[in-house]
Amino acid sequence: MFFQRKKECTHSRVTPDKDSCYCPDCGKYIENKWYLTRCNCCNVKRKSIIKFGTIMPETKYCPNCGSEHFHVELVKNINFIDINFAVLVKEVNEELSRNRSQTWLERENNESIRLLSLLTQGL
Repeated sequence: MFFQRKKECTHSRVTPDKDSCYCPDCGKYIENKWYLTRCNCCNVKRKSIIKFGTIMPETKYCPNCGSEHFHVELVKNINFIDINFAVLVKEVNEELSRNRSQTWLERENNESIRLLSLLTQGL
């Protein structure tokens, strides 16, 4: 008997144009976060990659000043100019993934809608 490895979801159907959403494949709440690397010396943007789970510049040394030191910065709103330099990380928000409930309301007549509004006002 062969042991099957449980594959982790890559959230490939969560598109980069959304800030966050539920993954349609695994149901977890995914937050899209963009990161840039910048040179510590001259603060120029450097092309970023993810290597062994770490965000780092594509090249070891800065093409502008030659420094090897860099820092990673979280970008709140990505500009189209920065997309060539940034990397996208799809992070799972565990709290929102666990504490999730869905409710459906079937409308048969106006009375059920009034009852729902009375119940929500009492909370």
